[in-house]
Amino acid sequence: MKRKQHNRMLLLALTLLFGLFAYESVGQEIDRTRVEKFDLQSFLGRWYEIARLDHRFERGMTDVVAEYKMLPNGKIEVINSGLKDGKRSVARGKAKLTDTPAHLRVSFFWFFYADYNILAMGDSGEWALIGSRSPKYLWILSRTPTLPEATLQHIVAIAHKRGYNTAKLIYDND
Repeated sequence: MKRKQHNRMLLLALTLLFGLFAYESVGQEIDRTRVEKFDLQSFLGRWYEIARLDHRFERGMTDVVAEYKMLPNGKIEVINSGLKDGKRSVARGKAKLTDTPAHLRVSFFWFFYADYNILAMGDSGEWALIGSRSPKYLWILSRTPTLPEATLQHIVAIAHKRGYNTAKLIYDND
């Protein structure tokens, strides 16, 4: 019981920190334009994290995977997992669609939701560039555990052009 209470308090603290970080960076110029054509059904499934900007809730994690599943109530189950100190860590959350294509709202705690913007995708949906309201949150995801170097550099160039500090990207399997 103490462990559950500790985990809930930790999750609350992380959620509050996420919100503070998002508001602290207002005013920094990034291009948050989302993909125009977005098909949720083809987005669902397993994604491997290739790179991310550093943030507390994934700090020190490797082999990060995100799984998106449609639930009967129309919401999306989000299961993020990764290795930290040799142990698998799992966070379960939910996402919901908005009226804006390629813009989801994601929550890992109670009713606190954060923006989840699909900024760019490969022509066949083989990779995705994900951002939030803040320039401090950015992910490069792939349907496979690795991407060809040329593809990865193309995605990084897109992120850089949009105003993200790509020099600070952490690559998952480094």
